[in-house]
Amino acid sequence: MTMAETIEQVDRIALRAALGARAIVLVGMMGSGKSSVGKRLSARLGLPFVDADTEIETAAGMTIPEIFAQRGESEFRDGERRVISRILTTRAPLVLATGGGAFMNADTRARIAELGISIWLKAEPDVLMRRVRKRSNRPLLQTADPEATVRRLLAEREPIYALADITLISRDDPHEVVIEDAVAALDRRLRQEGKE
Repeated sequence: MTMAETIEQVDRIALRAALGARAIVLVGMMGSGKSSVGKRLSARLGLPFVDADTEIETAAGMTIPEIFAQRGESEFRDGERRVISRILTTRAPLVLATGGGAFMNADTRARIAELGISIWLKAEPDVLMRRVRKRSNRPLLQTADPEATVRRLLAEREPIYALADITLISRDDPHEVVIEDAVAALDRRLRQEGKE
């Protein structure tokens, strides 16, 4: 094991000890990188990774677009709230990627604050659009003007996302750079908590 690998392992152990039984919860708009960053962050920290959208689909026995089409957004959001609460209560510590609208729910935000540390992956509209265009299964973007929809959602959601414990800029740098930023921000946050 190299010196750098040894230091990284010591840092991981210290960070996980400071985290305790809490979850690291990634929030932000669709396309901000919650799932891809979450998978890499969980591997770096040696924690399980869970994607809330996948868990919702499993619980409902249908895809998210099908849930939206058959049951509506309101029922989807209610199921999302229940699934996230269950994950945080029974499976932490872990890294959890949430759907873009999950953090808008006050009950979900309170549960995340109680049982986790939230990280907002903040991305500019052009970055989000470039990423979300790669997938056509985004129910909220099935509109005449998806870009206007993204800008409207950002305007509505950013003040709530800003309540997250940590804000990270999601940009088109290599994932390793974003992961290093996330680990450093978590370390700062946990050290600050230790001083309080």
